[in-house]
This record gives sequence, structure tokens and C-alpha cells, in this order.
Amino acid sequence: MDATTPLPDDQAVLKALVTAQQAEIARLNLIIAKLRRMQFGRRSEQLDATLTQLELALEGIETVRREAAADVSPDTASGVAPSPKRPARKPLPDHLPRETVEHAPIEVCCPDCGSTFVKLGEDVSEMLEYVPAHFKVIRHVRPKLACSHCERIVQAAAPSRPISRGLSGPALLAHVLVGKFCDHLPLYRQSAIYARSGIELDRSTLADWVGQSAQLLDPLVEALRRYVLAADKVHADDTPLPVLAPGEGRTKTARLWTYVRDDRPAGSDDPPAVWFAYSPNRKGEHPQRHLRTFNGILQADAYAGFDPLYATGRVQEAACWAHVRRKFFDVHRAQASPIAAQALAQIGQLYAIEAAIRGEPPPIRREVRHSRARPQLEALHAWLETQSRRVSRKSGIAEAIQYALNHWGALIRYVEDGRIEIDNNAAERALRAVALGRKNFLFGGSDAGGERAAALYSLIGSAKLNGLDPE
Repeated sequence: MDATTPLPDDQAVLKALVTAQQAEIARLNLIIAKLRRMQFGRRSEQLDATLTQLELALEGIETVRREAAADVSPDTASGVAPSPKRPARKPLPDHLPRETVEHAPIEVCCPDCGSTFVKLGEDVSEMLEYVPAHFKVIRHVRPKLACSHCERIVQAAAPSRPISRGLSGPALLAHVLVGKFCDHLPLYRQSAIYARSGIELDRSTLADWVGQSAQLLDPLVEALRRYVLAADKVHADDTPLPVLAPGEGRTKTARLWTYVRDDRPAGSDDPPAVWFAYSPNRKGEHPQRHLRTFNGILQADAYAGFDPLYATGRVQEAACWAHVRRKFFDVHRAQASPIAAQALAQIGQLYAIEAAIRGEPPPIRREVRHSRARPQLEALHAWLETQSRRVSRKSGIAEAIQYALNHWGALIRYVEDGRIEIDNNAAERALRAVALGRKNFLFGGSDAGGERAAALYSLIGSAKLNGLDPE
């Protein structure tokens, strides 16, 4: 109904019309809130703006307090200078190289009696310093030796290089790769940084190094793929990646898929690992191809492209409570819905149970979930069904409730299996590196560039999961 349409005279019809318009307004406000969070905010339930203001206020208070403490002298009325509390300083790591600078007194003999000083002890303090990175040239010299009695000439074989006839050593290649895919420095910025040291490395040269290095690393990426997919449970998710479409003058939306093996929350000692795969679009055929050899539990969102895998019977679906919570959070943030607030409180209780058993073996996790989480889930399910009959079907809260009810079987599967997590956050954490990279890269240059990115994200992500320096 537009502004020129006359309003009906029937009171019941008017009431129904107003109710429908209110529901539509609420729905549009919810969509706007979601889009704003997607554009400006992190995929998190933290109140970022509030936290920022609190941190700034706390920082200001701390600054004023320290300035005031610095102005207080022992001559104050109390006669005692207050000692401001400062954060405890951690000792500098033992693995750092140490350089000792000794500051000896100028006097060699006592100015009072002329006797020679005897060492009584020493005070040692440490200062952290930075040594700027620098380049060096390694000269490979291969002498030619000739026999003095015949014409035989011998020479050592030339050492292999990471890139045939290439200028770069392996450490430099590692530095470039980590700079681009871990520290999110585009190649043109790296080129400018190296130029400050007098080293001219064009962006095109660095791009060639990245491509050839990715080919060298293919066997490692393949080993990671086999290791990840050999697990009993894998976390899966995907994220968009803008890629230049040749000849079209625009970008297309490709995808990076992540598959994570991480059973540490269930007390496993198996090293965690992540494997990334690239696809030019989000068709379900891609994850179905990636997981064609996988047998076990797939923890993921409700993406329909995974359904054919579940239909085979060799892959079991485990849903994500974080997705459910996020839908209720969006409604609560946009509309201050009391129903959404109650849902969030009940889901929070489920997470509190998980926090208490994190790191325990699967049998213990299953036992605790049976005794504590199962009754709460049964109560939550009954409550959701009741609320679904009370709210408008077109409202945002109805959408959140129906999402939970539609996937209830997969959502509660974690209660029966101690290996399964309550959510799919392991995969979402793995995708953060890609999200950070998108802020610095406008788009990928080609499908081949997307494949290279997937390979390097796999290696760097696995290194970080295991607490290793990727470089």
C-alpha cells in the first residue's frame, strides 16, 4: 500500500495493516543492522563501539593518574610519596642474543687514600634493542682444477637453487611469502621497503618468486591435505575472495575453503593443521570434490552444498551453535528483543559447560554433556517451539528460532559424541588471516593467484596453529 491509497474504514483491517507494517519495519531494521555489521564490524558479538569508548576512557584515567603520581613529592602533607602501581615487567627472552657493554668508573684508584679499587659486585640491567634487517650476498665459488699430467679438469657441481637460475635464496623467498600472506604486505609495498636498502626488486619479480615458490611447496600442501582429511572430524567454512576476471574489466567473487583438523579441545595430542582450497565460485561441487575421500564428522554451517556429502552416509553433519547465537544477537542488537535476550542467556549456559570441560578426553566430555547440557537443550527446544507459535512468522526473531529448530538434530549431535565441538569457530579462526589480507589487497590477479594463496595460507596457518614462526 502506497501513500496515495485510501486507508480502509474497518478497524480490524486497519489493525492488521499496522501490525504487518510494524513487522516489515522491524525486518528492514534487522537487515540494515546485519549489513552494517558485515561492512564495518567484525563477526563477533562484542560491542565494539562501547568497548572502544571504555578503553579510551580507561587510558585517559590511567594517564591522568600517572601524571598526578609523578607530580607528588616526599614533601607532601603526609610525608610519604605514593608509589603508583605499574604492570609487572616480563624478563626478556633467553633466546635473544646478548651484547654486553661495561661502564667502568673513570677512577682507577681511590681519590681519598690512593689505594686500588677491588671489585665488590656489579649491577646489571637490560635494554631491548632492534637491529634492522639487512641483505647479504652469498658468493658461491667453484674452483676449476686441472691435472698437471693430462687434460682432466674437475669442478664441484653448482649448488641447487630454489628457483632455477634465480637470484633469491630460500630465506629471502620465505621472507617475501610470509610478508605477503602472513603480515599482509602487498608486493608493491615490499618492493618499496627493499628499495630503502638499495635493493631494486620490481613487483613483477617478486610475483614470479611467489608463483615459483608455491610450485615448490606443492608436496607439502598435498601432505597437509592428506593429514587433515585423515581425521575423524573436520571443521569446514569458506570466505569470498575477489579475483580479477580476465577480459571483463571487473572482479568475480571466488571462494577460499578452509578445512581444519584440531582435536586439542578434546584432549588429543595430534598436531592441528589447516588446509585451504580455492574455487572460482561457491558451487557445491567444489566442497564435494574436496571431501570426496573424507569419512567422518563434518562440522560446518548449514550450507546446502554439503548436503550431498551427508546423503552418502559416510559424512555426518555437526552444526554450529555460534551461527545460532549470532542470529539471535543480530535481532537483540537491532530490536532489543527480550525473546532474543532469553535465547542468548540459555545458549550462554551451554557455552559455560563447554568451558569447564575443554581439554578433557571425549568420554568425560560426553558424560558431562549428558548430565548437564542435555536437560538444558531439551528445555531450550521446548521453549523455542513455544515462542515460534507466539511471534510473527515474518519477523527476525522467527527466522532465528526457525533456523535453530530446522537444524536441531545436527546442533545437538555434539552431546552424544565427545569429539565434536559446540561450534565451528576453529574454521572461522582459520579464515581471519584471509579477512585481514582482503583489507590490504583489492583483489586477486587470477585463478592461479587464488590457488597460490590457498597453498600459502595452508602452510602459514598450520605453522601458527602449532605455535611456530611461519618464516
